[in-house]
Amino acid sequence: MNDFTKDTKIFKALCDTKRLTILDYLKSGEKCACVLIENMKIGQSALSYHMKILCDSGIVTTRQDGKWIHYSLSKSGSEYASKRLLELTTPSVENQSNRCR
Repeated sequence: MNDFTKDTKIFKALCDTKRLTILDYLKSGEKCACVLIENMKIGQSALSYHMKILCDSGIVTTRQDGKWIHYSLSKSGSEYASKRLLELTTPSVENQSNRCR
C-alpha cells in the first residue's frame, strides 16, 4: 500500500486558482513577496497562507533577503509532481488483470 501524504500536498497546492496564478507568475523567474502581493492584489496573510502550501508541496522554494522573502519554482519539486501525476494516471498491466469478467 502506498503512502500518498506527499502526493496529497502536491495536488492540494495545485487545486486553487490563486496558487495556480502564483505558479504562473513564478514561471518567469524568482519573485519577491512584495511583487506577488502587488500583482495579485492580495494581503500579506493571504499570500503567506498560499505560499506555505506551495512550499510544503516542494514545488516552490524560498530565499530570504533582508526582510523580504523571494519565491521561485523548484525544478526538482516540479519534476517530481509531474512524475507522480503520470504514475498515478497511467494504467498498469497488473491492474488490468483484476477486471470483472
